[in-house]
Amino acid sequence: MTMQTHFMTPSHRPVLHPAREIAEEREEPMARVLVVDDSAVDREIVGGLLKKAGDFEVTHAPDGAAALKSIEESLPDAIVTDLLMPNVDGYALVEAVKEEYPSVPVILMTGKGSEGVAVRALQHGAASYVPKACLAEDLIPTVQRVIAASHEDRTHTRLMHHMQGCELEFTLVNDLRLIHSAVSLFQQMLRCLPLGDEIERLRVMIAVEEALKNAYFHGNFEIGAEDPRPVREEYMRLAIERTYQSPYSDRRIHVTARVDREQAVFRVTDGGPGFDWKRLTATGALAEQDEAARRGVSLMRSIMDEVRYNDAGNEVTLVKRAIHPSGEDDGFDDEDDD
Repeated sequence: MTMQTHFMTPSHRPVLHPAREIAEEREEPMARVLVVDDSAVDREIVGGLLKKAGDFEVTHAPDGAAALKSIEESLPDAIVTDLLMPNVDGYALVEAVKEEYPSVPVILMTGKGSEGVAVRALQHGAASYVPKACLAEDLIPTVQRVIAASHEDRTHTRLMHHMQGCELEFTLVNDLRLIHSAVSLFQQMLRCLPLGDEIERLRVMIAVEEALKNAYFHGNFEIGAEDPRPVREEYMRLAIERTYQSPYSDRRIHVTARVDREQAVFRVTDGGPGFDWKRLTATGALAEQDEAARRGVSLMRSIMDEVRYNDAGNEVTLVKRAIHPSGEDDGFDDEDDD
């Protein structure tokens, strides 16, 4: 039996603190991150960024082979790895971790011109990726997002595996906390969809969160459309500022999530003017701010089975189909992958 539930958030403007992460409200031990790179300088740079954030315990490995040995000795919460390395490279490391340690998410670091390889690795199990040119701005939020999603509360996990279908519809005011809450709820809903392992559910939620944050920043608030690509702090400053400015403050994010035993369909619509998505999916060089948007679109397309935009470019539909093990069709075999 399919359950249909419709929610609408209050229409009054909330007091917003977009920069506040939900994780700050809980006291948790420091997350352990393994940094893998054959360059000692790059290992120190990445490790330094993580340590400066104050949320991570960092260990290092010079290549994939050493990383696998380190993982065997002590399981990390996440792995941040370079792609091009001797012995076992980042691509092989992604496959090995997915096979041997399916609960550990892998985040790739890519050099200029290696985005195509990163997309291939995403298609084979990596959780996310960050260009090395953007490490200072994007590394910490990416690692935080991936680890937070992998640590979501699983109180109702077993029950959700037996759900046959569910459809939810939300109209959200512009509040990042609501986006985080929606992503957490959708991740639980996904447990009725056979996806093989927990990391695949995590990857789907990263794609959905990307769509929701695009609707928030680029759609409703139009950040990045007319501005050079701002740093994270500037994104947040503009978001707070435009929360109380018309027409931005009047816009909403409409989200529909429909999940059953065969597929999950997420539709995200913002109140902005839309964008030229065809330009981002075409080949060729783009301006810096457009390259960032292209990475987001590439990430979603590499994880989901379908990514469709409406003509206006202010609505995206993401589809993920069930992954049935050979000879199985009910998906209960992955109930204990938590």
